[in-house]
Amino acid sequence: MLDLVDILKTGKPTEKESESITSALFYQTQQCRQLVIESYRFEGISEPVVAPNTDDDISEYVRLQTVEIVIIELNDSQNVAEDAKRISHLLPSHASVVVIGSEDAISTIRNLKELGFYYLFWPITKQELIDFVRSVHDNRQRNRGPGQNRRAKQVSVIGTKGGVGATAITAELSYLLSEQKHASCIIVDHNYNSGNIDIMLGIKQFEKREVQSGSFTDTLDLASAKSLLHKQSDLLSLLALTAPNLTQSETTEYHRFVVDIMASECNFIIEDMSASSGVVFEKNQPWLKSDCVILVVSPTVSSLRDAGRIKLSVENLPPSERPRLLIVANYILPEKYATVSQAEMEQFLKHKVDVVIPFISNFGNVILGGKRLANNRHKSSAAIKSLASLVVGEESKSSTSLFKTLFKKA
Repeated sequence: MLDLVDILKTGKPTEKESESITSALFYQTQQCRQLVIESYRFEGISEPVVAPNTDDDISEYVRLQTVEIVIIELNDSQNVAEDAKRISHLLPSHASVVVIGSEDAISTIRNLKELGFYYLFWPITKQELIDFVRSVHDNRQRNRGPGQNRRAKQVSVIGTKGGVGATAITAELSYLLSEQKHASCIIVDHNYNSGNIDIMLGIKQFEKREVQSGSFTDTLDLASAKSLLHKQSDLLSLLALTAPNLTQSETTEYHRFVVDIMASECNFIIEDMSASSGVVFEKNQPWLKSDCVILVVSPTVSSLRDAGRIKLSVENLPPSERPRLLIVANYILPEKYATVSQAEMEQFLKHKVDVVIPFISNFGNVILGGKRLANNRHKSSAAIKSLASLVVGEESKSSTSLFKTLFKKA
């Protein structure tokens, strides 16, 4: 029934407000694009933002916007699950993701569910699409559905001993993932009393957030967890706490609670750890539950020996629970001073060296000059970029022959 008072006041009938579901569509075909737009219009739902399904368009949109539902068309894909996995780091963790594809297989549905994605089989009708979108939106309101499983990938960068360059690699990897891969990242600094992650990131006048002894983890919420972060850029933040009145285990536990809260707010949690603290070798350490462990080894006997111990900790886990292991050989000294060769590393660890970072003679000048190693015109840049590609699941050229050539030229 029309409200005549409102009409007289405004001079025109009141219009029905659009149903508010903020969406984005990244399409491959015009048929899908047209069907989605027409469906939303017909049902009076706020029209989605529409763009071609390209990495650049996806990353550009999610960097600037807040969205509830992201619709990804993969009708032209040869492997829907693999392509969805490849772009998963571009999508905000807080958004529900609907994949539209024409691949009719139970394995596709299962693999997408593991990613926390919904799957809608093409072809579909307008009504089927709208019913599905509303169902996903309802699941969001009730905190249920596969989207609740979407959490940040945890990457632990572990130095086999102090001084092997784990912190520098953490900083460069985080920079590449956030600035070039367009993934949101949080670095977790596990050096609670000192450390130089701020120097590696180029942060000036930095102080760790101090946790008081009266702080309780059960009072932490999203707002208070965010207040503990140092925001380096729109996509990169740093969690670095210090707690003079707490034990190391208590401080670690506090870190864990903050990370657990923030895990649904970003794409990657990157933890900077060193085996020199001894904590790495303790049983049931959280790093063993990482999605990926980057083991940073220097070409020395002592570093290689500790690398073997850490690798054994991973191998002692049930196969289904083992994190992906990447071994990085970081030459902190010129190759001629190495006491073990790459071949000897691989023979001892029974694992290939995934990335070799050659010696960087002007390392200090680059970092203190506020520059990034990944952007430096140095042979190490390609190695660091290769590591970032491996972390997000992209194909990376084998570095073995490449770096042997580079070392000869050095």
